[in-house]
Amino acid sequence: MKKLVVLSGAGMSAESGIPTFRDMGGLWEKYDVTEVASPQAWHSNPELVLRFYNERRKKLLESKPNRGHEILAELEKDFKVEIVTQNVDDLHERAGSTNVLHLHGELRKVRSTKNPNLVHQLDGWELKMGDLCQEGSQLRPHIVWFGESVPLLSVADEIVSSADILVVVGTSLNVYPAAGLINSVQHNTPIYVIDPGQPNVSASDRITIIKKGASEGLEELKSYLEAI
Repeated sequence: MKKLVVLSGAGMSAESGIPTFRDMGGLWEKYDVTEVASPQAWHSNPELVLRFYNERRKKLLESKPNRGHEILAELEKDFKVEIVTQNVDDLHERAGSTNVLHLHGELRKVRSTKNPNLVHQLDGWELKMGDLCQEGSQLRPHIVWFGESVPLLSVADEIVSSADILVVVGTSLNVYPAAGLINSVQHNTPIYVIDPGQPNVSASDRITIIKKGASEGLEELKSYLEAI
């Protein structure tokens, strides 16, 4: 069974109504999103940061996987599918995908501010000041903030380098370091890029660009894969 690796980004979940940072116009209320998604923001105004993520979490719980998520889950019947996602939502899992790596963290999880290895699933959507882990420290969103390292990047690199087929969907490959993962693929591995805009990659003998949205593009990809 061939190994199909998927790199997914914000455009994947946009069809489920999950707004991207760009869709927010760069602003959340009167704040730039980078000002509520950074260690500096957490230290200066943790209540504001919690409210930002509580609102995102509440929106996520009201959202459902779209057809694109479902197609990726269905492909597990014929391929060993591994998904490396920049998204912090759990829509891939809720659609049925069983092997998902979240590069930038997970919105429905929280972790200790002192021990990053203490990670818990959050019941409901609200995290408040005073919510503590078992060691007594404040819990924070389990998110990789602007300015923080991406601890699972090396794991993602290994996954991509072992792909028999690479699919890029919902990302224009402009956000680093995640965008650099495409360079880890083996030189003879076919790559399919699904993006209705202008992805940061050019078509070639082994790179096929499908200029469609996530769900529509994945439907087309599915027909390509059935012919392999």
